[in-house]
Amino acid sequence: MKIACIGGGPASLYFAILLKKKLPSAEIEVFEQNKPDDTFGWGVVFSDETLGNFETADPESYARIRANFAYWTDIDTFHRGAKVTSTGHGFCGLSRVRLLQIMHDRCVELGIRLRFQNTVTDIDAMAASHDLVVAADGVNSKVRERFAASFRPNLDWRKCKFAWFGTTKRMTAFTFVFQPTQWGLFQVHAYPFEAGRGTWIVECREETWKRAGLDKLDEAGSAAFCEQLFAEHLGHDKLLINKSVWRTFPTIRCESWRHENVVLMGDAAHTAHFSIGSGTKLAMEDAIALADAVAAHPADVKQALAAYEGVRRLDVLKIQRAAQTSLEWFENSERCLEQSPERFVFNLMTRSRRITYDNLRQRDPALVAKVDAVVAAEVKGPVQPPAFHAFQVRELTLANRVVVSPMCMYSAKDGVPDDFHLVHLGSRAVGGAGLVFTEMTNVTPEGRITPGCAGMWNDTQMQAWKRVVDFVHAHSAAKIGMQIAHAGRKGSCSRPWEGDAPLASGGWPTLGPSATPFRAGWPAPKAMTQADMVAVRDAFVAAAKRCDRAGFDVVELHMAHGYLLSSFLSPLSNQRTDEFGGSLENRARFPLEVAAAVRAVWPAHKPLFVRISATDWFDDEKKGFTLDEAVQVARWLKERGVDVLDVSSAGNVPESKVQYGRMYQVPFAERIRHEASMPVMAVGGIQGMDHAHTIVGAGRADLCAIARGFLGDPYLVQREANDRKVASHRWPPQYLAARS
Repeated sequence: MKIACIGGGPASLYFAILLKKKLPSAEIEVFEQNKPDDTFGWGVVFSDETLGNFETADPESYARIRANFAYWTDIDTFHRGAKVTSTGHGFCGLSRVRLLQIMHDRCVELGIRLRFQNTVTDIDAMAASHDLVVAADGVNSKVRERFAASFRPNLDWRKCKFAWFGTTKRMTAFTFVFQPTQWGLFQVHAYPFEAGRGTWIVECREETWKRAGLDKLDEAGSAAFCEQLFAEHLGHDKLLINKSVWRTFPTIRCESWRHENVVLMGDAAHTAHFSIGSGTKLAMEDAIALADAVAAHPADVKQALAAYEGVRRLDVLKIQRAAQTSLEWFENSERCLEQSPERFVFNLMTRSRRITYDNLRQRDPALVAKVDAVVAAEVKGPVQPPAFHAFQVRELTLANRVVVSPMCMYSAKDGVPDDFHLVHLGSRAVGGAGLVFTEMTNVTPEGRITPGCAGMWNDTQMQAWKRVVDFVHAHSAAKIGMQIAHAGRKGSCSRPWEGDAPLASGGWPTLGPSATPFRAGWPAPKAMTQADMVAVRDAFVAAAKRCDRAGFDVVELHMAHGYLLSSFLSPLSNQRTDEFGGSLENRARFPLEVAAAVRAVWPAHKPLFVRISATDWFDDEKKGFTLDEAVQVARWLKERGVDVLDVSSAGNVPESKVQYGRMYQVPFAERIRHEASMPVMAVGGIQGMDHAHTIVGAGRADLCAIARGFLGDPYLVQREANDRKVASHRWPPQYLAARS
């Protein structure tokens, strides 16, 4: 088997080592355009938990790498004149040059040919003359470019500039420095990698970089500028240069990593921001998976490459998501600078969603205890886990920050709730949530999703709902809210367990901003006239009045998930050419009119919530409803008296490319909270109290709505209060025997 590896970084070298061990007869050459010791950057860093795979794959190289490691367990953060240290993490690093030297030596021992200062110019000829071509030629991969039609890459060039310096400063911890300046915020990611040497990455927004004049400085000038900027932290130590030019980080994703007998690895296939230190880890784990796949299928390269991609894609996706969240946090870290040093560090530590409140508490209980105390002081409450603090909005006080999210049960008859709804909502209220929402409850019969959906368009429904409200108020500390809605073009469907499709019989006509069906083959809705809009607005108003008479504490307007009001906001579902379509101001006109009308009749002492879909999730940010637009809509809703924005996403069209994961919508809520200056409720992938403590403790949202977690455990808040011995948590007297 004849194999060519293009690029002489860790991905290529490690793959060559591992495959040569598995297939000694394979002829493997590594082509590198630079000299053996030429390398961009300074040190590479790993966490302790990543090293086991390397020891198993090749104990010889692992032993040599480990012998050169610098170790540390702390993270030092400098913010607002204070130094906060978090411990218990476990990192190791070494010089990138030394890592390559170790791999070079190992390749020579195994009979792998290393060809330095050898640039591959004819990629097609190489593919024709070899059984396998491994392209690990980095961010600017020529191979990826040559076969772009197969790889289908997406390069997302980000908003910050960074320069990768070395330093003579002796460090004993991963070090973050946040330095506000007259030009904007500069931030440092630094760590040791050998005696007397460390990596010192300087990062800032591109507009800050330009205002500071760094676009006009060479390497030496940039180093001198940064030495002066961080003199307090560097002392008499220097910054060292080695191709330390300012760069823009691209997030690279490819729909496929293979073209016939050519495969991508490492940064050529996928990038992960340096703030989570996973680039070299990803490259080396790619090499392990590819070597295993080729060794398992040496006679069928295409099958081997398919197996490699099948094994690796999900793991890479998870790392990329965490890295992207971390990257975006650093792009926008300036919004957090007003936080106290301890809370800022907690925000920093939990930014990628891989570390949570409970996880950090295990690693560094002293830091989490300080964060609990700081949060308690800020809200003037007892010291306790953050999600247990009370929250006041208008004259309503919630006992804690945990909310039972609206969840359709499809179990009403003629819109009337029954004993199921009483038990369903009552048990979750008794279970300790601060606020319990009804399911999406519709303002007209034609506004239902299914025949089983709940309603609030007549007094019979109101009286049935009052029974639920009265139970919640009498037997729990919870408050209760109703989410009122109109399904729009997504209505007249069967229940999910009966097909979740347009009704074959017994259906009803639907409404939408335009006569465009939600899916191909679905009935087209009627494009609403202004008379239709008046009727629907008045139905929302009537429902809100009934909510007040039933005793609800909160009303939430459903402007998300592609239902009627949401479909007006999105240009994907709203193709109108009148004053209700086109510009964002026009698309928002009808939803804002409904919000203003409901606020006018909803009592002034009671809060009004709105749920929106903050983005339609398209790679092209200009297509669909965007987060930028969501921020503006939030501002308009606030002007109309909306108190809390419940931030979800997607639902307007089935083609949305949602990237699901834990707490995946929280960054949308955080941005809206900051830029619209209003309280927000986060929802989506919040899997329990640990996540709620993380979100509230970091200041990303004011409330956390949980759905599936409450379906599995109605008493999850009660259990957490018991486990943590939260004295402020109110128990139903009937359950006091179970209290710890």
